[in-house]
Amino acid sequence: MPSIPMMRKGESMDETIQAVIDSLEKHNMAGYFVENQGELIELLKDFIPQGSAIGSGDSVTLEQTGVFDWLRNGEYTFYDKFKPGLSSAEKRALYLKNFSADTFITGSSALTMDGKIFNIDGNGSRVAPMLYGPPQVIIVVGTNKIVRDLPEAIERTRQVAAPLDAKRLKKDTPCAKLGRCIDCNHKQRICNDFVLITGQFAEGRIKIVIVNETLGY
Repeated sequence: MPSIPMMRKGESMDETIQAVIDSLEKHNMAGYFVENQGELIELLKDFIPQGSAIGSGDSVTLEQTGVFDWLRNGEYTFYDKFKPGLSSAEKRALYLKNFSADTFITGSSALTMDGKIFNIDGNGSRVAPMLYGPPQVIIVVGTNKIVRDLPEAIERTRQVAAPLDAKRLKKDTPCAKLGRCIDCNHKQRICNDFVLITGQFAEGRIKIVIVNETLGY
């Protein structure tokens, strides 16, 4: 399995990040640490062979780090649902292709200290391929996504990430206007699917890359 050299505690990877990586490994998931966008892309090149079919979830983190542009310009079959002018039917077809992709890459709402991955989704198109289908799932997160436990993961996602994402998506929900969640029943609500991943049968199927930056919401 490709990896970057593990840092000793007290060096550039601090004890908190090392503890998260150790916890992920206990749950049959692989954790990695990179300092910046350049190191992230180099690591992804090790994980994703040229010619692979790549699906993705909607992710501000992947946009910020240039991963989407790298996939578009590389020798990959990228199921790019962000192309302008796609109809709803065309987007749905790409969502379904994600299940048979060689690799599914996405961000995440929160990563707990005990190695669990928490996400909230609107229609499930991001979390579903994380759970089943692609033989490899790569999750990229900034250090700002690391939280102590599940209650903090839920609180962070609902009160910080979801309102910002709803505003980005130009939703007419209360959180987009108030900047906080009031557990609404609005028809455009994006907090419909609450998914906690606590482990995997297939060792290393899920790879979590922690970038030493503040990324996404």
